[in-house]
Amino acid sequence: MIATAGHVDHGKSTLVRALTGMEPDRLEEERRRGLTIRLGYAWTRLPSGERLAFVDVPGHERFLATMLAGVGPVPAVMFVVAADEGWMPQSEEHLVAVEALGVRRGLLAVTRSDLADPGPATAAARARLARAGLDGVEAVAVSGRTGEGLPELVAALDRLAAALPAPDPDAPVRLWADRVFTVRGSGTVLTGTLPAGRISVGDTLLLDGDPVRVRGLQTLKEDTRSVTGVARVAVNVRAPRGDVLTSPGRWTFTDTVDVRLAVPEAVRDAGGGPPRMPQRLAAHIGSAAVGCRVRPLDRDHLRLHLDGPLPLHVGDVLLLRDPGRAGVRVLAGATVLDVRPPPLERRRGAARARAAGLAGPPGAASLLRVHGVLASAELAAMGVTPAGEPVCAGWYADPALWDELPDRLVAAVRRHASAHPLEPGMPVEAARRALGLPDRRLVHAVLRRVRAERPGDALREEGGRIVPDAAGLPAPVADAVRALVAEFAERGPFHAPEADRLAELGLGPRELAAAARAGLLLRIADGVVLPPGADRRAADVLRRLPQPFTVSQARRALDTSRRVAVPLLEHLDRLRLTARVDDTHRRCLPG
Repeated sequence: MIATAGHVDHGKSTLVRALTGMEPDRLEEERRRGLTIRLGYAWTRLPSGERLAFVDVPGHERFLATMLAGVGPVPAVMFVVAADEGWMPQSEEHLVAVEALGVRRGLLAVTRSDLADPGPATAAARARLARAGLDGVEAVAVSGRTGEGLPELVAALDRLAAALPAPDPDAPVRLWADRVFTVRGSGTVLTGTLPAGRISVGDTLLLDGDPVRVRGLQTLKEDTRSVTGVARVAVNVRAPRGDVLTSPGRWTFTDTVDVRLAVPEAVRDAGGGPPRMPQRLAAHIGSAAVGCRVRPLDRDHLRLHLDGPLPLHVGDVLLLRDPGRAGVRVLAGATVLDVRPPPLERRRGAARARAAGLAGPPGAASLLRVHGVLASAELAAMGVTPAGEPVCAGWYADPALWDELPDRLVAAVRRHASAHPLEPGMPVEAARRALGLPDRRLVHAVLRRVRAERPGDALREEGGRIVPDAAGLPAPVADAVRALVAEFAERGPFHAPEADRLAELGLGPRELAAAARAGLLLRIADGVVLPPGADRRAADVLRRLPQPFTVSQARRALDTSRRVAVPLLEHLDRLRLTARVDDTHRRCLPG
């Protein structure tokens, strides 16, 4: 599929009519005035058997927006120049648009060769096309009125069509509607150019973001069950009118984008740079045209605030136009680099710093550098494919950030422990917020890295909190615990201190709980603590008693009080080291 552009009057339409036998000018006014007003469509079968469709775009400056709607989705252009008129102002405007959109495949047709020598017009047009990136295109002199040169033009079109890259049939669908109308009893019909992907009857797509079901399809006026790009299609859906059909979940609907400018030669300033951008522009893509507010980031990068959301991918090209500008009104192509740009900080130099972060080719790596962590579904909706393996459960991370996160998690847990020394660790949700991560599963993945790579700072999750394996205690509490452990060494492991001694040391319930979590004390009941491992030592002592045994027998064997013996035996029961035989007797279990 190609667009025909470049000439203002019947030259283009006459040529398309001669090639296809179809009338591209559908309006009586167009045929009467010799002026294309709306997009025209025609098609033919080439000698190779391939069908080639033409989008005939208006040439007059008043219909530039319509021209952009037609040329945007097509992969190649047939640029038409009249031999008797040569390069015209509308030729320049069309070429600037083609150059800004990045169209680099085409064919030059010099029409009305029966009225003037086509040589001078051909040479001038080829030179201008070469400067716009269309160097080496074939040029054919032709007369739509007499038919001279038509066989050569058809052969050149066949060669051009064969050289076009095959579009991806599995690409996500985005069909910009250039006509929308209602058929009684059938619903809404949208027509447009499908650049890639596949639409089939029965598919569920989104029409301006709302789900719709494809009820019928036509391509080049023939009913079909399925169609792949590049193709002209008419899609029947039962829904209100809309402007764009998209694959669900495969596009990002956004009203803010960061872009890199591609400035055509004709509108560069004296120094070869981009022209001064006004604060308001029109942004075109497909058949969509929306106003936008412009925020320069640096000479080559802008942030565009669109008046309405558009379904966009990274790598899409918007065409920026100044409707109020005299002369050539197309200012630049704008390659989308980020469809979800972060807010700019309110500090001097923030815009330039953001522009520096946009250096390099657009893709998953550049997006992850900015956003840090993105889900695979988010990357797909942005139009990029990630490299490498996900860090966890479909999440991808910037490698530099991912290498920093273990250190940051350890530091965050330490800060939390310092600020809340008696809490049982840092809640996972608090850790997620501290690290700026979008999902708690990512915290667990970072925690696994800490445990695998930093055994000296090993952390563990316990009860929804992240706890250091060797949690530090405030100095006064640590000193009191050390004093208590020393007393156990002197008096024996089963001589639990009384409440007044604990109070004297400053060890209340919260301090004792924190010391127990750190593994520095064994807490067997409220206010009853023993040294770590005392329960296993008690079980070893009790195994030497005649079985079964009573509480009194256990108390004497352990050289302790009933205040300690009763909760200690209950603790051993919970550990399955002892078990009750009856109301007064227990026995030791293997283990």
